[in-house]
Amino acid sequence: MTGIDFAYIKGQEHVKRALEIAAAGGHNVVMMGPPGSGKTLLARSLCSILPPMTNDEAIEVTKIYSISGLLPPSTPMMRQRPFRSPHYTTSNVGLVGGGHFPKPGEISLSHRGVLFLDELPEFGHTLLEVLRQPLEDRVVSISRAQGSVTFPANFMLVGAMNPCPCGYFGDPVKQCTCAQGTVARYQKRISGPFLDRVDIFVEVPRIDYEKLADNRLGEKSEKVQARVTTSRRKQQQRFKGTKLNSNADMSAADVREYCQVEESAQSLLKAAMKQLNLSARAFHRILKLARTIADHENSDIIKAPHLAEAIQYRPRSLLM
Repeated sequence: MTGIDFAYIKGQEHVKRALEIAAAGGHNVVMMGPPGSGKTLLARSLCSILPPMTNDEAIEVTKIYSISGLLPPSTPMMRQRPFRSPHYTTSNVGLVGGGHFPKPGEISLSHRGVLFLDELPEFGHTLLEVLRQPLEDRVVSISRAQGSVTFPANFMLVGAMNPCPCGYFGDPVKQCTCAQGTVARYQKRISGPFLDRVDIFVEVPRIDYEKLADNRLGEKSEKVQARVTTSRRKQQQRFKGTKLNSNADMSAADVREYCQVEESAQSLLKAAMKQLNLSARAFHRILKLARTIADHENSDIIKAPHLAEAIQYRPRSLLM
């Protein structure tokens, strides 16, 4: 197990639950909250609850690090899931890969692991938009005059952002100093099509003194990892004989085949589609997330509570 142990993170139980579900199905996450609320700490703890890599996954990651010249001499095989955290000043080539002799970028170095983008709105518009294709296809293609190279890019995206430039919009304690228009422009730096590819959007509020001062430890990552691993095994069993590894990898056709919703939950899904003006992609992402929640609750069919939890994780603006 690697990363920061969940037991040492104070409060934020609902965020830990969201990260547990994300880890169980390989879903993308964006966390929004004021500075110092624990977003970066929570992101860094994610690797501690991800299931151990299989031999095939370890070989894939080792190959990528080997051709990049980043494989340590003392580590013949990568056994720990990668955690990459590029700065928002990184270049297009640094993130996606490229060069005269194309090399993998950060998104391929995150393969089978986590790509953490801190201060998400500060990344350039082009950088964020270029992530859209790898998030859908799980590969990245780089074309040069000599030919085209394709690198694997099956990673979990975890983003962290403040609600506004000063960071305190909506905070109950510290007053925001930003104008309403400034807040709107800041949040709109992340486009709708990009957010459509995010499965879980969760707010990370300020932590109360009582929780910070409490000396009791929370649930250890080891226990959470055991539950996550059980859910992943169910998915591997379900997708045996296919190229799918987790629920997040499902296509629209796979969703139709594997995401059976009980009749009483259909009306909830219909109401959500109408009220939230969801796209077809968002519709499928809700079903994939609900399938993961159902797996986590050991349910063969998606029920209303599973759908309700998946719907509440949909990306939304604080300005709504």
